[in-house]
Amino acid sequence: MAQTLNHIVALDVGDKRIGLALASVESRLPRPLTTLANDDDFIHKLNDIIQTEAVGAIVVGLPRGMEGQHTIQTVATEKFVEQLKRTIDLPIIFQDEALTSQKAEAELEARHQVYSRADVDALAASYILQDFLIDFHDFTNVADLAV
Repeated sequence: MAQTLNHIVALDVGDKRIGLALASVESRLPRPLTTLANDDDFIHKLNDIIQTEAVGAIVVGLPRGMEGQHTIQTVATEKFVEQLKRTIDLPIIFQDEALTSQKAEAELEARHQVYSRADVDALAASYILQDFLIDFHDFTNVADLAV
């Protein structure tokens, strides 16, 4: 079920929550979308977003240790993506997520407004997507980048 690549969604995968961000391939401006519970309903809700937003690819933040090594969260994210690949027929691409949550929290603190962990997760997903959009300019062969 290959789709036209109109939008890209990014996921910041955590044990309890998954932050989502969205960007149009044309505008290349990521924005926080929402945060969903990492539960049995996640795939269904993600599919709804994919259909509604005409998503053609998924970028997943890949956590690593500060020296690039695999961590427990790296393994959990890789396992999550393997499950996602069995259910969703779209290219799924890993993007380094180094310090995106810290950057998101710092930005939200600088706004001097009340925020939640869900806000941090969605904003972190937008930073993951921003990094991906900076690293990759040509989406004609996005499937070649898939894991």
